[in-house]
Amino acid sequence: MSVYIVMLGPPGAGKGTQAEIVSKKLGLAHISSGAIFRENIKNQTELGILVKDILERGDLVPDDATQAMIEERLGRPDCEKGALLDGFPRTPTQAQAMDDMLANLGGQVDAVPYIQVPEEELVKRLSGRWTCRAEGHIFHESFNPPKQPGICDIDGSELYQRDDDTRETVQRRIRVYLEQTAPLIDHYRQQGKLIEIDGNQLIESVTAELLAALPKPEAQ
Repeated sequence: MSVYIVMLGPPGAGKGTQAEIVSKKLGLAHISSGAIFRENIKNQTELGILVKDILERGDLVPDDATQAMIEERLGRPDCEKGALLDGFPRTPTQAQAMDDMLANLGGQVDAVPYIQVPEEELVKRLSGRWTCRAEGHIFHESFNPPKQPGICDIDGSELYQRDDDTRETVQRRIRVYLEQTAPLIDHYRQQGKLIEIDGNQLIESVTAELLAALPKPEAQ
């Protein structure tokens, strides 16, 4: 039987990192909605051209376009054992569409790990990032501070903070995610598929907790 997992978690929770690690450990395709958008845009597919125009206007990609790209991706050979989805679905409506897609493939969403981290820790992780003007080298006030404040260790250029790395912007991103995702979390909790994971620990510990809780695909 194929296994389909939907990974949830707010910005800074480590969802993307864990999705990459866990998908490899379980032998599942890692399907990121952002990566699918980029792939279709790069390959200039019909959907990619549509999405590029929408994103350049600053609008949200309609559900039907996103779902069409996800459905095409799920039909590829590397999804034979199943897939781990990262970034889709985002709403109960998309979750229903996901159920319909998987039903056509003879499967269903088997588990929904939700990586939880206290909001203040998320803000700490996401804010305080400083970027080198010359080459884009990344430093962090708490986790990777430069030897000299405001100066890149590597090329000596000025470090600056991008608008989306400020504390206020980060707090807003987290609030928006939690508000938008709350109905989806309730949706999967009511189905008995939500698995709450403590993300406020070492990466290796989070991985171990995920692997212990998630179903494994059968050998093909």
